[in-house]
Amino acid sequence: MPGAEMRMPGAGGVPHPVRMNAPVLPPRYEIRARHTATTVTVYQAYPPAIGLPAARDGRFPAAWKRDRMTWIKPSFLWMMYRCGWGAKEGQEVVLAVEIDRSGLAWALAHAELSHYAPDVHEDRDAWRRALRTAPARVQWDPERDLDLNPLPYRSLQLGLSGEAARRYADEWTLSVRDVTPLAREVHALVRAGERRKAAALLPVETPVGGLAAPRPTATA
Repeated sequence: MPGAEMRMPGAGGVPHPVRMNAPVLPPRYEIRARHTATTVTVYQAYPPAIGLPAARDGRFPAAWKRDRMTWIKPSFLWMMYRCGWGAKEGQEVVLAVEIDRSGLAWALAHAELSHYAPDVHEDRDAWRRALRTAPARVQWDPERDLDLNPLPYRSLQLGLSGEAARRYADEWTLSVRDVTPLAREVHALVRAGERRKAAALLPVETPVGGLAAPRPTATA
């Protein structure tokens, strides 16, 4: 019926009314994050030996290995899926890392897809050569709802290595906050069935305009 309303899941999995025939889901490949005009917030989880000093000092300690690949995630709920709400061993401290937006733009501009896409790459050998030399790699994984179930659209994961990892730690990082208490509070509300309260605590993540990331076709 024209103009009728139906209820669809919102970003936190809480139903909200929408108009029929109106767009409901985000684009399949879209960068969404908590951001300002000059910064973007990403999430990581570490053992206490790394996470606690990073949050205390607002920067990564010397023990943070700058010669290894590190993955940053702009989706809070995808981070919760990855670290089990901060309960997985070695991921007990969840960090919100505010980084310079221009640094993220540089990483994306120098990134390669983490998997071969025939609509993007000439062939598998060309993709492998590009991946070996790229300081960053992009992976698009299903976004998650409050129950950490997959949604039909994707969330950006960005792997940084070499120059990108060093610049992330020593140049692009502007602040580091321990958001483990928030993760535990949201999880407790979800387990108690208080989904609306849990959703209200989630960081507000909106499309980040002006940043382009490698991606397959929309149907991939």
